[in-house]
Amino acid sequence: MNADIRKILVLGASGLIGRLVTDDLRGRGFRVVGVARRLSASQKNGALDLELPLMSMDAAAMARLLRDHGIGLVVNCLGVLQDGPGSDTAAVHREFVARLLQAIRESRLAIRLVHISIPGAAETDATAFSTTKREAERLIAESAVPYTILRPGFVVALAAYGGSAMLRSVAALPIDLSPAERLTPFQPVAMEDIAATIAWLAARDPGEANAVTWDLMQEQPVTLGDVIDQFREVFGTGRWWRIVMPAFLLDLGARLGDLASLLGWTPPMRTTAIAELRRGVSGSPAGWMAATGIIPKTIAQMAGRRVATIQDKWFARLFPIKALMIASLVLFWVVSGFIALVISYDAAAGILRSHGFPPALVAPITVGTSLMDMTIGVLIAFRRTSAFGLVAGIIASLGYMIGAAILTPDLWIEPLGALVKTGPAVVLMLVALLTLDNR
Repeated sequence: MNADIRKILVLGASGLIGRLVTDDLRGRGFRVVGVARRLSASQKNGALDLELPLMSMDAAAMARLLRDHGIGLVVNCLGVLQDGPGSDTAAVHREFVARLLQAIRESRLAIRLVHISIPGAAETDATAFSTTKREAERLIAESAVPYTILRPGFVVALAAYGGSAMLRSVAALPIDLSPAERLTPFQPVAMEDIAATIAWLAARDPGEANAVTWDLMQEQPVTLGDVIDQFREVFGTGRWWRIVMPAFLLDLGARLGDLASLLGWTPPMRTTAIAELRRGVSGSPAGWMAATGIIPKTIAQMAGRRVATIQDKWFARLFPIKALMIASLVLFWVVSGFIALVISYDAAAGILRSHGFPPALVAPITVGTSLMDMTIGVLIAFRRTSAFGLVAGIIASLGYMIGAAILTPDLWIEPLGALVKTGPAVVLMLVALLTLDNR
């Protein structure tokens, strides 16, 4: 089918795979409608980039979307790692797919569904993420809809997100995984090979390469350690001395990641991510290679085709530090406010009295500023309000510094330099604010 008349719908066009597939297909001349619940400003490239409440759309609404745009191919890239606030694996992986299949049937259009799933055997599925992904595969296979299920291995792209970003950080820092974890099978796939496969399918009628499931990954088996070592070659850290992280430290980090997810964050290190990492990534790409003629790139070709730039190195090194920045700022504001309000209230109020503040204002100012500090900490802790909290923290800190310079200038030269240290705190909040973006 001619690329000029075939129209493609990419669901999840804000994610790592979805965004790159959308851009790649457009570059090949296909007309692509990219849909996501939310797109960043840089992802809105035209009228065909749509923000829609996909999870709340029923089959009839999705069928109208398909008909209105004359869709001939649907690429479903939607997925969530773990259940939590705003994330429901069953709703995204199973229930949405059921409605999508119904919508394709009701549209009365000749549509092929390309579904992005996960590699591995069903009997080794042990998380809600993997079991619901496999249930979606079953629903698709039992439907009358023409389909191709793609099971990419560990995806390597120019962009880094989630587990990809986490492994690059391990490679860029003087840390390492335990020997047992390094030996986990971990076959990667280049993002370009995924995009090329979808383009190959888009150029063919739905009946061709129908009802097939392909593993997309490099042919040669490699381990997780091999992948990390290849990234080390790129970063120039291959000969560094490293600290081996014990397994319990990974488990602790995953639990803390689960806690952060309750506040709306999406850290890559969560219990599901660690469970899937230890499960490994393996499969057989023979069927895919034979059908499409694509020769998958090796990890050496994926990661080693260029020297890491300074922005690559900065991102990889700062990525895990971002969580520490947010956590330290939350503690800074909450604990400092709590101390002034509860533990050292008399001392805090005494500073105001000693500088001639009216007695009637001492208690309200002490209590008010303490509650404000604690509120700023809580705002920073929640992902949805974090940016507002950081801006409020910067303004409050500057206000404290200016106010002290006018009303209590002697505090600037007190021995412990509390006000002097506020300046670096402002800079840290600014850095945290500038690194909030996930995509």
